[in-house]
Amino acid sequence: MTAAVLIAAPASGQGKTTVAAALARLHARAGRRVRCFKCGPDFLDPLWLQAASGHTVDSLDLWINGEADCAQRLAAAAASADLVIVEGVMGLFDGMPSAADLAERFALPVLAVIDAGAMAGTFAALAHGLRTWRPALPWAGVLANRVASERHAGMLRGALRDAAQWQGHLPLHEALRLPERHLGLTMPHESADAIARLDAAADALAATPLGQRPLDGWPAWHAPAAQPASPLPALLRGRRIAVARDAAFAFVYPANVELLQALGAQLVFFAPLAGDALPPCDALWLPGGYPELHAAALAACTTLREQVAAHVRAGRPLWAECGGMMVLAEQLVDAQGHAHAMWGLLPGRTVLGTRLAALGPHRLGFGRDRDAPLRGHSFHWSRFETGLAAAMHTEAVHAPTEADATAGAHAPGRAMTGAGFTATLGEPVYERGTLRASWFHPWFASSPRLAARLFDTAALHA
Repeated sequence: MTAAVLIAAPASGQGKTTVAAALARLHARAGRRVRCFKCGPDFLDPLWLQAASGHTVDSLDLWINGEADCAQRLAAAAASADLVIVEGVMGLFDGMPSAADLAERFALPVLAVIDAGAMAGTFAALAHGLRTWRPALPWAGVLANRVASERHAGMLRGALRDAAQWQGHLPLHEALRLPERHLGLTMPHESADAIARLDAAADALAATPLGQRPLDGWPAWHAPAAQPASPLPALLRGRRIAVARDAAFAFVYPANVELLQALGAQLVFFAPLAGDALPPCDALWLPGGYPELHAAALAACTTLREQVAAHVRAGRPLWAECGGMMVLAEQLVDAQGHAHAMWGLLPGRTVLGTRLAALGPHRLGFGRDRDAPLRGHSFHWSRFETGLAAAMHTEAVHAPTEADATAGAHAPGRAMTGAGFTATLGEPVYERGTLRASWFHPWFASSPRLAARLFDTAALHA
């Protein structure tokens, strides 16, 4: 039987990714088959989990993916893994649907990670509250992070009402810290010592009860009995899609690549920062990433800029999301206030802000398939200053508050089905010919037909 755990915390910044990656690294190094997931939309944490486990990492979100998609991915992982690790998002009960909703729906035992660096007895109160807020929530224990000393660890453990909940501690040490920047963690390939940091965290975890616990001694977990997925129509058969992929265009869900391939497309990847030319293609995808960190290099891609412009003039589709849209503007203003000439296919300029500009779930429907919209999210610090009118907008989706949803008793089904959710005007979607661009990051599997339309000229406006 496959072991499983959902690693959660009382808030963001507690060390969930460090613990999840350390646990994955520890067992992968021992030759065990580990599969990891990230709760909620995320492009950065999954890269660290992938580096630790050696396998690509999908997101699980009961609204964006849908319950059936989450079940299928968990079932497939359980069929080929000894250990399934799901990293939570924000605090355990934050958001609707929350990490707790996912854990409760799929009976995933929850391990709470608490940053105990500035507390003693309060650690036990937090652990108790997380454990008892929803009594039916499966539980795997609590682990203290950023602990100052063995004496400090003893104080934390001694404060717990149930000592059996103690799964150990990780010390406060620079070698265990994963590097960060404005959008979250950096990418592993940017740090020469990324694997060394993962190994250091795994070594520290190996000294804890969690790290020493054999997988057959974990709480029992029964993987969901997922229904077989319906075969997808070959809507993109014979189409060749070029996908930018490098440090400036790094925000790509592996599941989105797999969906396009399942629709029959051939994907060819190229790296603008390496000087690659645009490959021969029927459609082009410019994903999100960090163009603001590579603005000068992207400005120097004059040959590629002309090739992309010729691609659009020829009537071939171009889908650009978030950072990909920033590159298509006339200018990009970086964090230092320096303006860089971009590729000029969209009028206006993008400006990197000093704080979060948008965060949340969105959906986009258009054409004859608007009733089966693409679901996804928006997350960016930049703004787009342009006189170009939006061709359409996404809908920003707002969940009911916990109080509204529960009315005194938790009702996870409501969070999963979307009952009580409302929508307001969301992110603009810009069009110029066959170019479409938006801050919106779609999850292609939520609406395969609409995903196919983004890359098919004939179906683009149908």
